[in-house]
Order: sequence, then C-alpha cells, then structure tokens
Amino acid sequence: MKSDSQRVATGADGPGTGPVGLIGLGLMGMALAERLHSGGLDVWGHDIDPSREELLAASGGKPASSAADIASACHRILLSLPDSDVVEAVLADMGPSLVAGRIIIDTSTGDPERAVATGRRLAERGVHYLDATISGSSRQVREGQAVVLAGGPAAAFEQCQDLFRLFASRWFHLGPCGSGSQMKLVSNLVLGLNRAALAEGLWLGKALGLDAQTVLTVLRESMAYSRIMDTKGEKMVRGDFEPQARLSQHHKDVCLMLQAAAGAGTELPLTQAHARLLELAESAGYGAQDNSAIIRAFEHLGPARAVNLERSDRERRHDSNLD
Repeated sequence: MKSDSQRVATGADGPGTGPVGLIGLGLMGMALAERLHSGGLDVWGHDIDPSREELLAASGGKPASSAADIASACHRILLSLPDSDVVEAVLADMGPSLVAGRIIIDTSTGDPERAVATGRRLAERGVHYLDATISGSSRQVREGQAVVLAGGPAAAFEQCQDLFRLFASRWFHLGPCGSGSQMKLVSNLVLGLNRAALAEGLWLGKALGLDAQTVLTVLRESMAYSRIMDTKGEKMVRGDFEPQARLSQHHKDVCLMLQAAAGAGTELPLTQAHARLLELAESAGYGAQDNSAIIRAFEHLGPARAVNLERSDRERRHDSNLD
C-alpha cells in the first residue's frame, strides 16, 4: 500500500478522473483550456472577466462562479495568472474548499521566493503545489510545443504528466517548490535578449537602408540564427503586434530577473539595458501588444551620436609616447 506522501489524489477513482480546473482565462489560459478540452478532459474555468468565461463556454468548457467552486469540484487545478500577488489572492479565495489532496499547478511566472513560501503553506494543509511555469507563447501552447518547467513534489509532478503532454512537447521536474520559477526566469532572460537582439539588428538594417525582409531572411540562414526569428521575426517586419504574449508581462518578468539577481548578489547588465527598452515600449503604449513590439522602443531612443572612428594624430602620438 502506498504511503500518504505517495498518494497524491487526482480524483476519487485515481489519476486523470474528474474535471480539471483552470483559473485565469487570458491568452495563455484559453490556449490551455482548448488543449485540455481537445484532449477529452472536462474543463471547469473561472476568470474575473465574464467575457473570458463566455469564450470558455464557447470552446466547450464549463464556467464556474468562483475560485472556491473550482476547488470544490476539481482535484487538479491550473492557475494562469499575471503575478504572485494574484496567485496568493486566488488561493485565499478558495478558502476551506481547497482541501488536502488537491494539486495546484501554477503556470504563472512569479517570484521564486514566494513560490517556495506558497508551497510550504499549502503543504501544511496537505495540498500539493507545483510551480509549473511554461516556456512558450499561447500560440506554442495551442500547437502543443510548449515546455513545462516545474518545481514541487515529485509525486504530484508524475501525476500531472497526462496534462502536460496535452500542451507541451517536453516537461522537466527541476526540484523543490521555487525551482520552476527560477528556471523560467533564466529561460525568459535568454529568450527576451534573443528577441531584443533581433529587434536591434532589424532596426540597424533599416537605418542602413537595407530591406527588412531580406535582413530577416539572411539572419535565418546565418550563424546568427535563433528560433525567435521564426516566431517573432515576421511580426517585427510587418508591424503585426497582435498579442501572443504581452510585452507588459515580459517587462514584469524582467523586473523579477533583476530582483532575483540582486538577491543572489550578482548583476545582469544586458538585462538592465533590456528593461530600459521595455520601459520605453510600454510608455509608448505597446504594453498590451505582443512582446515583438519591443522593436518600437528604438523609435523612442535619443538621437544617435556620431562616432568618429578616425583617431586624431594627437591621440596616436600620445599613445606612442606612452609606449
């Protein structure tokens, strides 16, 4: 017979039975709902925006009137929320309906330290918490090509793999609570800088008078290639910022990266520059647009100062005297 620590309940009749809960029906939440429903699962969802619940109903899901109703009906509950503040508020709203044996699968990108604290508080109540962050956009979730980066109890992780395989191509268990959130920040740091570097390269090409589509084509065939060119390159070239992942959300993530680095006693100079670009883009009104709109930040930088690449004779003579 399994021990209590091994018996992570996902339904009275065993793993995979009963409805799956989903709280937060934004871009990512709706993509998750569609994939779970297409996998044959009964999806109960809740959002503070009634129009999002209407979308859920239209896609075959069942709207619930509150987070507590989700907690009462569903043994496995996914959260797709903006930040750690909202996660904690939603968990508090579940109240006594969140009973021992439930599994919270938190796909939100939040503060790793708060994920650790949340996992500890829930564990005291017998509730299992995974900070199961998602690497990928809502489009990639819809295509089943996301990657799950999870921290938390290994047994809970194992009993959620049937969910992960419906929207992800790979899923990793990285350690205790907080590990998933930490890895998501590392992943988003590299991803975001790839996106910013592409935007800067396209902007330089434009400034030099090169055709933007040609620049993107050459970059894809060169050693500079990164997969971000496939997902965001055309959007930057066309100025199509229909959101797949909002710029303001990534700005929030970058602030978390800088906060985590400060706590670890290190600096992230490239990420600091990236934060400035995101601030410019957000202040210009692109916060609700796709994160590829970072290319618009370059329109709001100060005028470039001419750089004299020819050193004067006096500078060369000075250097020679120093030798």
